[in-house]
Amino acid sequence: MTLRHLRTGAAIACLAVAALALTACGGSSAQSGDSGSGDSGKVKVVASTNVWGSVVQAVGGDAVDVHSVIADPSADPHSYESKPTDIAAVGGAKLVVFNGGGYDDFFTKLLSENGKDAKQIEAYAVSGQSDENEHVWYDLPTVRKVADKIAEELSAAAPAKKDTFTANAKDFDAKLDALQTKVAKIGPAKVVVTEPVPHYLLKAAGVEDVTPADFTEAIENETDVPVAALSATTDLITNKQVDALVNNVQTENSVTKQLVDKAGAAGIPVVGVTETLPEGVSGYLDWMTKQVDALSGALGKK
Repeated sequence: MTLRHLRTGAAIACLAVAALALTACGGSSAQSGDSGSGDSGKVKVVASTNVWGSVVQAVGGDAVDVHSVIADPSADPHSYESKPTDIAAVGGAKLVVFNGGGYDDFFTKLLSENGKDAKQIEAYAVSGQSDENEHVWYDLPTVRKVADKIAEELSAAAPAKKDTFTANAKDFDAKLDALQTKVAKIGPAKVVVTEPVPHYLLKAAGVEDVTPADFTEAIENETDVPVAALSATTDLITNKQVDALVNNVQTENSVTKQLVDKAGAAGIPVVGVTETLPEGVSGYLDWMTKQVDALSGALGKK
């Protein structure tokens, strides 16, 4: 899932028509999926996924009403088709937060139709990364930058609550820094990765991704993995030349399942990672800490 992906957006062309229909029906409701102006006094924020939505919630606390377009762990941002409720949400938002970098193109198209008045934070642009890998929510320094930017924009939208937003961001940043310290103690190690979603985290941990490039490219472009690449990747596992297999559990297919099975047979630990917050976590820090601990444990680190 890199910048080279071709994104599915067949339903986007209908957004303008849907927006007009919603307007004619009297606007949006006060449900959790709505980010229009209401009587709650809370700042309305829309995020492309629950990853960035959870960061907004951590900074905004009770002073924000956050709607994450993609909150279902089984949904794929690359092929997501916007709904009329998404249009209504974005249309009333004071702030929108999205990943960018080609990851959630559905959201940028949505903004071009109905979110022109909202302040925008694009995480990939904020990151300053020159790396083609767009999964910057696994880069803790980027998440820190985004949190600080969120505090800044929320303060502009609700000046009376600036101290609260600033304090929340400071607390969030401190916990990120502590997690970063833990990450830095994990390596050195070598792993095979079914998909380079945790690229930045592995890099920060001193963990080398030795997955053959042809395998990675095929998985990311959703094409057949060349036989030689699959064989070379499998050999790394069966011959125990790596310390763990890191598997994106949200995009499993027959090839990745085969690698997981091979790892189990060889006694190689399998570390599951996800692209969005799964059920059972309380927020970004809880989610990322659990993944860091899983990686650390698999590699025998304390």
